Amino acid sequence: MVSTSNMPHVAVDPPYDAPAYASTSLRAPKHALIPLPHGPTERSGPDFGARGVTQADADLTRQHSGEPLGERIIVTGQLLDADGRPIRQQLIEVWQANAAGRYAHDLDQHPAPLDANFSGAGRCLTDEQGTYRFTTIKPGAYPWKNHQNAWRPAHIHFSVFGHSFTERLVTQMYFPGDPLLAIDPIYQSIRDVRARERLIAAFDIETTVEEWALGYRFDIVVAGHLATPLGV
Repeated sequence: MVSTSNMPHVAVDPPYDAPAYASTSLRAPKHALIPLPHGPTERSGPDFGARGVTQADADLTRQHSGEPLGERIIVTGQLLDADGRPIRQQLIEVWQANAAGRYAHDLDQHPAPLDANFSGAGRCLTDEQGTYRFTTIKPGAYPWKNHQNAWRPAHIHFSVFGHSFTERLVTQMYFPGDPLLAIDPIYQSIRDVRARERLIAAFDIETTVEEWALGYRFDIVVAGHLATPLGV
């Protein structure tokens, strides 16, 4: 079961209003949150299960007739609860920019090329060991208008669903050694350094496929003192 809360965990999650992350000042609550009791709708639906999810959805490099441009990578890991137990048959979705740092979205109009063979979105279900696996292209960094000469580090967005709409974790996975992490307001908004570092994937030679793709491991923990921070 994916655990979510209306209140960010002080030691793990970023604050609603992070001054260096400019858009939070517009969307952060101005008053104390009022917890609402969950009724049957919040506890039981809609159901995010296996319907419509195929193995092909997890390979972002095979969604079009041609090969996408860029560095092919494999990203895998386990979805775990607070006690380190695998969470089985849970929906994980990813979305990302292409190798040039551009999203296949109308709102992204910065002057980097689109890739007709890369849409940048995929999904899968965790297996009996709570493991997920995606094949994709390493995303590029891209400019954003948060501050002067602002660039976002390369990252992949993750969305983890439980069994109802209120059970959801949205976060971002970053890559080791990226110099932009030190100056990125979104990454730096996570106040606990150790929690922040849990958003950086680890290079994994065991996942790497010879002459095909580098491998990265990114485990996701939904609750507890080792919880994966929110990253939106």
